[in-house]
Amino acid sequence: MTNDRIQELQHTIQPLRLEILNHPVYKKIEDLDQLRSFMEHHIYAVWDFMSLLKALQNALTCTSVPWRPVGNANTRYLINEIVTGEESDVDEFGNRKSHFELYLDAMRQAGADSSVAEKFVDDYCSGQSFSASAHSVPLAAREFMEFTFDIIQSGKPHVMSAVFTFGREDLIPDMFIEMVRDFSQSFPKEVSTLLYYLERHIEVDGDHHSHLALEMTAVLCGDDSEKWNEALEAVKKALVMRRTLWDGVFAAIQTEHA
Repeated sequence: MTNDRIQELQHTIQPLRLEILNHPVYKKIEDLDQLRSFMEHHIYAVWDFMSLLKALQNALTCTSVPWRPVGNANTRYLINEIVTGEESDVDEFGNRKSHFELYLDAMRQAGADSSVAEKFVDDYCSGQSFSASAHSVPLAAREFMEFTFDIIQSGKPHVMSAVFTFGREDLIPDMFIEMVRDFSQSFPKEVSTLLYYLERHIEVDGDHHSHLALEMTAVLCGDDSEKWNEALEAVKKALVMRRTLWDGVFAAIQTEHA
């Protein structure tokens, strides 16, 4: 029954996924300046992905003292394994880093401006309001993060898990990765870290983590039709927001590099 629910959800969202995978922004990126613009938007999706992940960990495990067993041991295992890989992976030199830190390294190497994103994270984590922290953030990225935090604040683990699983994984297509590989041959000192990040993303997130996330969502929704419906609606909205983010990147590239 649960596998049928997963397949039904995947079938329903497929048109939206295809819109994202075939978005014209990927073909619009033809040089390093345009790639930098992409990264300066995408970094916020990398960051709020980590925030969504930690919200799930907070909901499904005990992250406070004194410790006590929380929820289902299987979902605790699934989310903790994903967190380990995302929060303390290795860079191309074998150093432990989160995927967010790795992406910042890639931005710096490519000559993209990471300062706005870093200041936003510092300000927001220091207690400033979202609107104050994000005033310099591109509008499309700001709206994307606002939606993610609405999902987090819903307090519904099955909804958070569904958005994490179906709305965030595997949404950068092969054509983009091939383009970065081509750039890497011409500009190895500018994009080798980004290429490593993308290939690592495929290796870890696109394979092992995606299976863990599918299992986690299936467990959290169970046989509850209302939960599956809530999950579906949230995932559809998440995909629309990703498409809107890519629209914003496309418009920025057109404006800045006309």
